[in-house]
Amino acid sequence: MFNHKQLILVVLILLCTSNAFSQLGFSHEIGVITGPVAFKSDFGLRTDYETNSGNTGFGIGLVHYINFSYQANCNCYTTDNYFNDHFKLRTEISYNKTKLSHFGEWVEGSRTSDEAEKLRSHTGEANNFDIGMQLEFYPLSIRSFQAYGYKLAPFVSLGAHYVSYNPKVYTNYDNGTNDVGNVLDSNNFYSPWQPGSVNPESGSTWSIVSSIGVRYKLNATSDLMLDLRGQYYFNDLIDGLDHQLNSNKHNDWLVWLNVGYIYYLD
Repeated sequence: MFNHKQLILVVLILLCTSNAFSQLGFSHEIGVITGPVAFKSDFGLRTDYETNSGNTGFGIGLVHYINFSYQANCNCYTTDNYFNDHFKLRTEISYNKTKLSHFGEWVEGSRTSDEAEKLRSHTGEANNFDIGMQLEFYPLSIRSFQAYGYKLAPFVSLGAHYVSYNPKVYTNYDNGTNDVGNVLDSNNFYSPWQPGSVNPESGSTWSIVSSIGVRYKLNATSDLMLDLRGQYYFNDLIDGLDHQLNSNKHNDWLVWLNVGYIYYLD
């Protein structure tokens, strides 16, 4: 999890950055986002359809935008330049949760070996708290969108999030010498994995976040948003599993399709 120093540092950076732009008089937007998450981890096979469709969860978050195209202290548009009319700065606090199981050929019901049973018995849960920023780019004019020049405003974004992860690990396998569900006993898990591959300890890491989306103009003070996000973690223990087999070639990552409601404060 975040330790106090890390959490304070990240929050201070975000607050100082947001406050610096606020002092320049730029306008603000707030909103809420939510939607399904597909978590890509060491559970199951990377290219297996059941893995990709089965290991899904949900996410929810609060977002804040600095709108550079409008100046709140004078109720007027800012200086007409390309950056002001095509970029917004997004700050976000969000949470996502996904239950994880093994899918694919190695856990099919026709397999009756102990190793297959160990995989079937092993489940997990990814729990992640995010805080970070993204810079959103709008190819079309933000001013024209706010003035009803068009109803849809597509965008792309890129940014970084600091992540506190708290995975959970479960097993119903009993090796005959320990209590069922002993997640500290490597004998209860898939034998080709090295000891320590299953690790449910909490921690923190950075991630790269990129998305593509669109806004729909509801009225002068609010928009609907549809956003498809990809997030890559700089850590492979987000799911509580980091084995060394060929199916584990990448750090954990996710895809999140969210719907949001955005309200213009100024």
